Amino acid sequence: MTGPSVPPDAGLLRTDHVAVAVHDPRDGVALFGDALGGRFLFGGDNDRQGIRIVQIVLPGGMKIELISPLRDDAPVARFLARRGPGVHHITLIFADVEVAVARLTACGYEVVDVDLGSPHWREAFVRPRSGLGTLLQLADTTMRWDEPPASGITLDDVLAGRVVFTDDEQAVLRED
Repeated sequence: MTGPSVPPDAGLLRTDHVAVAVHDPRDGVALFGDALGGRFLFGGDNDRQGIRIVQIVLPGGMKIELISPLRDDAPVARFLARRGPGVHHITLIFADVEVAVARLTACGYEVVDVDLGSPHWREAFVRPRSGLGTLLQLADTTMRWDEPPASGITLDDVLAGRVVFTDDEQAVLRED
């Protein structure tokens, strides 16, 4: 389905990660880190979304993002209450998320929650009922998300709630 107003290509660069909702990230670390040999990449609290994030790289390079609620009104808390732990979304990285949104919308997919406010991480989502039962996060970014932070943040720091993501998407130690 192409035409003059439909981009010929969505500009997909790669699958970035699969996000798994968990009540406690330690459960995911036990499975994906300890049992399967993954290594901690980065993490922290996103206070705006009410979630704690832990990213683990499995042998072979696949990333798993563990997301757990920090408060009862967080969307992931509602997800866990309805469905229990499991795959929450798949994140796809595009050259330009606006082009991807235009292409998917023109092809009849329902794209919602478009957020182009940050120059470092722009995103939108394809609803599960439109995406074959899968929530797809579409994003473009100016940042590297495949390297550990230079700040020396540890998994223990993240699990203890000592790390927070700033407005420019950097993970930093919380100020006391």
